[in-house]
Amino acid sequence: MKAEPCGKQRPAGHSPERSPPSFAQRQAMAPAPVAQVRMVSPRRKGPGSPLDGFARAGVQSATRQPARLLALKFSLLGNAAARCHLGRVTDAPILPDSDRPQPTSPLQIPDYRRFWTARLASAFATTGMVVILGYQLYDVARGRYGMGIGEASFQLGLLGLVQFLPLFLLTPVAGVVADRFDRRLVVTCSMLLDMLVALALTLATLGQALTLPLLFTLGALHGVARVFMGPALSSIAPNVVPPALLPRAVAINAMAWQIGSLGGPAVAGLLFAASAPLPYAVSTLLLGFGAVRIFGIRPLPPRTDTRNIHPITQIREGLSFVWNERFLLGCITLDLFAVLLGGATALLPVFARDILTIDGHAVGSYGLGFMRAMPGLGAALVAAVLARRPIEREVGAKMLLAVIAFGAATVAFALSRNFALSLVFLALIGASDMVSVFIRNTLVQLHTPDAVRGRVSSISGLAISASNELGEMQSGVAAALLGATGAVVFGGVGAIVVTVAWAIWFPELRRARTFAAKYT
Repeated sequence: MKAEPCGKQRPAGHSPERSPPSFAQRQAMAPAPVAQVRMVSPRRKGPGSPLDGFARAGVQSATRQPARLLALKFSLLGNAAARCHLGRVTDAPILPDSDRPQPTSPLQIPDYRRFWTARLASAFATTGMVVILGYQLYDVARGRYGMGIGEASFQLGLLGLVQFLPLFLLTPVAGVVADRFDRRLVVTCSMLLDMLVALALTLATLGQALTLPLLFTLGALHGVARVFMGPALSSIAPNVVPPALLPRAVAINAMAWQIGSLGGPAVAGLLFAASAPLPYAVSTLLLGFGAVRIFGIRPLPPRTDTRNIHPITQIREGLSFVWNERFLLGCITLDLFAVLLGGATALLPVFARDILTIDGHAVGSYGLGFMRAMPGLGAALVAAVLARRPIEREVGAKMLLAVIAFGAATVAFALSRNFALSLVFLALIGASDMVSVFIRNTLVQLHTPDAVRGRVSSISGLAISASNELGEMQSGVAAALLGATGAVVFGGVGAIVVTVAWAIWFPELRRARTFAAKYT
């Protein structure tokens, strides 16, 4: 039975169990700090034993503090602790939560570690799965359906279209879902849907039952999973990381994506060479692992005031919020138009086959692999640096300068005829893009209230995807008119011009000094 405070009688019928007093109550009961109890197991008996030390500490404490407080300290131990352990009392005060050391890195937060590992697993699984899906679709079109190179290549374009259409059509809905429901559950369900897609591809490949309609259908389902996963996943980090650590969290998030996008296709290719169903099976396991990790995060219930608003009204509110918040509008549209014009990756096969040479021979597919990897490598290196030493001052001006550097590196790559130098310029393209993405994503998160964060993230994701997809089309049209070199130069100069124009039309961007949170 727990010890009762001195001088008080327990009322009849009162339960002997009572909840421990709060920290404020303990502080009010005694001016001296409450001794902290540290439980140890007895190892020996006799003089100097833990029991003896406990008694001595109790006697000393009793001489300094009121008997009422002493009884309270022993009552806090409880009967089970008294029977199972022998305690040792120290003079270290019990600190309230506000006085405990705060995390200095997002990775010190358990929920963020769960989020990050899930993001890494998802990026690794989906990027590898998409590469093998495209290869198999082309192979099935050529082998099973007897299509020529041009017709089979057109099927690859259709695959990209069926994956992009869900993003275009369902983005507003996905943003509302991320704001109306627990975001971790939305991400968990999306990962499970993607896991089922990977499992279906595993079984179809194993049974040699691949057809074009099946591959297109599974590609579209992957697009649906991606469109719902994106806004909810992007909105989780600000819910589990304090605003002061959000810049580092954004950089570490980018590292997860870069590692997954670099390693996923490479590992998937090796696994496919060993056994055709193996990359899909590994993707199934990784997506299942990611779903479990996300589900382990503490519940993230939505705001109750969003439940009574009609979804159509919420979609309109999200679009209206971005349109009326000039700062957000400037950030999102800057990325849209700069990448739309400045993307050079779509024309890398042309440079590998017909422009860049080594010892008089085209660098070919071997060189193309290196060129595709260099932007990601540059971005990953910069993300690692930003995770340790994030940008803190003059963030708006540095974002604009990074986009200008992106355009300048694009022009330099277009004009280079030295393969090694071209690789350096491609790495600089990825590095400068990483700086602008890091600053832009952090500013967007800190300038968005949590109630509309899912909808804003979905709009931003749509802008990024549209810039990538439409940028490839723009590059192809420009190359047909200006040639590959002229098209890339035009895109790089266009990105610089857009940045200068946005610095004038949206002065809020260049005036952003720090990552100060507008909404908490």
